[in-house]
Order: sequence, then structure tokens, then C-alpha cells
Amino acid sequence: MKKKIILIAGPTASGKSKLAIKLAKFFNGEIINADSMQIYKEISILTSKPNTQDIKTVKHNLYGFCSVKNNFSTGHWLKLVIKKIEKLWQKKRIPIIVGGTGLYFKALTDGLVEIPNILSKDRKKIRDLHKRIGQKSFFSQLIKIDPIAKKFISPHDSQRSMRAYEVKKFTGKSLFEFIKKTKSKFKKNDFKKVFINFPRELLHKQIEKRVDRMFKEGAIDEVIKFNKMKVKKELSSNKIIGIKEINDYLKKKIVLMEAKRLIIQKTRQYAKRQFTWARGHMKSWEMIYSPNINDLFNKVINKIS
Repeated sequence: MKKKIILIAGPTASGKSKLAIKLAKFFNGEIINADSMQIYKEISILTSKPNTQDIKTVKHNLYGFCSVKNNFSTGHWLKLVIKKIEKLWQKKRIPIIVGGTGLYFKALTDGLVEIPNILSKDRKKIRDLHKRIGQKSFFSQLIKIDPIAKKFISPHDSQRSMRAYEVKKFTGKSLFEFIKKTKSKFKKNDFKKVFINFPRELLHKQIEKRVDRMFKEGAIDEVIKFNKMKVKKELSSNKIIGIKEINDYLKKKIVLMEAKRLIIQKTRQYAKRQFTWARGHMKSWEMIYSPNINDLFNKVINKIS
């Protein structure tokens, strides 16, 4: 069997999961999650995790295994997914990785930059310096200590300027030296990459339907249970779309219709960011769309077989 890793990305509500199930059946494969919000055990409705029937149909991996009370990073996901791919290959099965978290896919295909940890007090010193002297002077100082940065960072990009400065200052090496050494654990040819290029207007309708369905399935009760867990505010699980809006409804700050409208709006904004990421980071991916799942499946098979 020729080793391959099928990657299925796309905006939220674009039908990635349905396509992945059909591909898993066709290739005798298993599905692996690449959605940073579907890792959580306790939130299934708001994150649109695969349902019981889907899980019975095809083996799904890395869904609902992490508590909302725990911190979970791209690095954690990458370690788990590499092990899972290697196990599936040993069993002569095809890994089909599906999700909407662009950073997960980038870490898998390009590798994850491993930079020594910089203390928060040291990072604060750099931010304070930036605040004191302004971006223009800060960028000039950055170029003095790390001339390589001039090739890769815009003089107006304050975030990347501060990151490059702190890396050089506290590790002695350029951020771009770390990036250059970063490689994927797999060969480029192992990856078969597909992005579902769903038309915006249709996607907006799909998002509205999905949000309606979430409320019918019990999204409010899910948020009430989440609140009882007293999750620390700084943890990523608080960013799940719908938690804040439903809480505002529960506190009587807004009516139910407004909560739904805001969730739809936030989900659309998230989908827009996913498209923007794809344009910037997924230029080598096959951009495919069809309104018919069988036609979409056939188009994908033609591209990746």
C-alpha cells in the first residue's frame, strides 16, 4: 500500500465531515480530528462534533478526549496525530485528517517551530520597550540585533517584530533560524490536500441552519453545564462560539433571537478567517467544491488517487 495522508480542510459548516466519512469508507481509512474545539469532552453541540451514527459508521480519532478545564496546544495535537498516523499506516489504513484549524494542518505539513520557552517577565520587558519607543524605532533596533528579520517582517508589523526581538534577545538565535530548521515528520508527497471552497452565500445559509439545529439539540443546557464546571477564564474552551452569547441570554442581557443572531454573525466571521488563512497558507491545496456530496467525493477521488 502506498502511504498517504488525506487532509480535508474547509470553513465551518461546509460538509467536511460527510466527505471524510465517504473517503474513509472508500479507502478503508480512519478519521482524525483537526478542529481545536472538537477536542473537548464536555461540549459537543456548540462544536458540532460528529454524532453517534457517524462514529459507528467509521472510526473517529482525537474527538472529545480533552477536558475543557485543561490547556491544549498545537504542539500537543501534533504529537498525538503523528503517533496516530504511524499506527494507522502499520495497520495498512489511510489517515483522513479533517477540520477547520489551519494552524494544526500547517504544523503537520510544515512542522512546528520549536523555540525555547521565554519567561513572561522577559516578554513583558520587550512589550514595554515597544510601547515606550514606538514601532518605527523598535523595528530599527530589531534590524540591528537581527538583520535577517528585515527580509521577512514588514516594518509596520508590531506583533511579529516583538516576537522576533524577544527570540533573538533571549535565545541568541534569530527566529528565522528556528523556522529554517523546522521540518515535517512526513514527506511532502505523502500529503493529499483538499480545501472545500464553499460559496459564501450558500455557506451563510448552512451556518443559519446549523445554529437553529444547535438550539433544538440543547445548546443552552450545554452552556449551563459548562458554567457549573467553573473553567478558568484564560483557557481556550471559553472561546467556543456560543458560550458568551448564551450566557448573555441566561443573564437576561439579550433576548434569545439576539443570541442566535450573534452566534450566526460570529460563525460567519470565523468562516471568513478560515478562507483568509487558506488564501495565505494553503496555496498548494486543491480547492474543490460541488453542491452534491457524491459529485464532490468523485472530484476529490480524481485529484488524490
